[in-house]
Amino acid sequence: MTAEIMTAETVTTRGRRLPRHRYRVGLIVLVAAAAYSVIGLVKLATFRASTYDLVIVDQAVRNYSRFRPPYIPVVGGWHDRGMDYLQIVDHFSPIYALLAPFYWIHDGPGSLIVAQALLFAAAIPFLWLFTRRVLGIGPAYLVSVAYALSWPVAQAIAFDAHEVMFVPLLTAIMIERYQAGRFLPAFLAMFGLLLVKEDMGLMVIGFGLYLFVVGDRFRGLCCAVIGAAGVMLTRGAIIPMLGGDTSDFWAYNHLGPDLPGALLGILRDPLGTLLLPFSAEAKVDTLFLLVWPTLLLCLLSPLSLIALPHVLERMLSDRELWWQADFQYSAFTVIILFCAGVDGLARLQRWLGRKDLAVVWSAAVLVVAITLVPRFALDQLYHSDFYKGDQAKIVAAREAVAKIPDGVVVEAANSFGPSLTGRTTVLLWTAKSHNAPWVIADTSRWEFPFGSADDQRAQVAVLLSQGYTTIFDRDGVIVLRR
Repeated sequence: MTAEIMTAETVTTRGRRLPRHRYRVGLIVLVAAAAYSVIGLVKLATFRASTYDLVIVDQAVRNYSRFRPPYIPVVGGWHDRGMDYLQIVDHFSPIYALLAPFYWIHDGPGSLIVAQALLFAAAIPFLWLFTRRVLGIGPAYLVSVAYALSWPVAQAIAFDAHEVMFVPLLTAIMIERYQAGRFLPAFLAMFGLLLVKEDMGLMVIGFGLYLFVVGDRFRGLCCAVIGAAGVMLTRGAIIPMLGGDTSDFWAYNHLGPDLPGALLGILRDPLGTLLLPFSAEAKVDTLFLLVWPTLLLCLLSPLSLIALPHVLERMLSDRELWWQADFQYSAFTVIILFCAGVDGLARLQRWLGRKDLAVVWSAAVLVVAITLVPRFALDQLYHSDFYKGDQAKIVAAREAVAKIPDGVVVEAANSFGPSLTGRTTVLLWTAKSHNAPWVIADTSRWEFPFGSADDQRAQVAVLLSQGYTTIFDRDGVIVLRR
């Protein structure tokens, strides 16, 4: 009888506390989403967003919102594959269709920035639930804030919009719901990963490996098979069938010309392959930065196996951008490693026979996250110069963009595309002309993909010799009309 009363009282107490925690966790989510949105929207308003990749995603989602195939002319022009080039053959990301309703509210790249901010922040409640169940309520709040401030999220939200925006939420649901014994939502989230990108089958394989190691062998084998099938289906069948070229993102020529060749290369030199992830300083730096936010305790948990295939995909490649901590790539695995850190601490406490380390570790994790803020993109939020930008350049850019009429095709410098994509068809301004009727260039600075400003000026001179006329020229910003 006493036990029944205590149980009822405990349930009642938890029932009273739960709404309070919902409000507090919801507040963390809202503050994080607002901060992430501010960074992206300020960059968009001050011409610091980029055509690659914000315009790419914008063109795809706009077409989805109008019930059309996800054409991305900007990439089709880049690869000389036509204006009807499909986003799902560049990267297999049909999940972008879920963002279409945002464009029914506001048709423009600002909607992508806000949606991305909300998705990154939406992982927080599931991380909180996972940590509360394993370590308690106090550590759950500390770890959740640490994730909100984490450097992988900061770098992702500061670099336009990418398919990675879906991954922290899906992996958080997958891990937390599985741990809670709610297998249906866990495996639905796992299947959702396969719609994010053609290589997310590797993460599903990692999840299968984790399940196998913790004793859920049948489900683990099934997940590994599903992940492998997802990779082979998207890369081997869907992308080529729809006009894509899987070699565009093949970055392992040092191992072999294709997947079978790379596997043979690994078998010929297994030791060399094992050393590849540590073969460059940038790789070592990124690997350390991935595990340091959990004070290395993520390495004690088999949950880290979920992240392993994606990390190896990066570190075994020959593309330096993939190794670095400067872009969005580390956000694919950030939630996995935080959950692994929580689980790793729980395991450490059991091994040591102690239960008093949770708050200390969680507080230290938050301190680590705070100390890394000045090194990464969230640092911009408390510097006034970030909000001002280059005023002279902004004024010139606004006047130049206003010269471009609605509905036309325009070759735009990388930083001008996001301001035009809502009302024109944007192609990237490169040394190879697409004979677009309008061109907007910025000859005052280094600009992707040209490089030096001199290269842009040389291309402007070429177009002028071919019959283009100058409509606007101020502070290095030039508008040409054919």
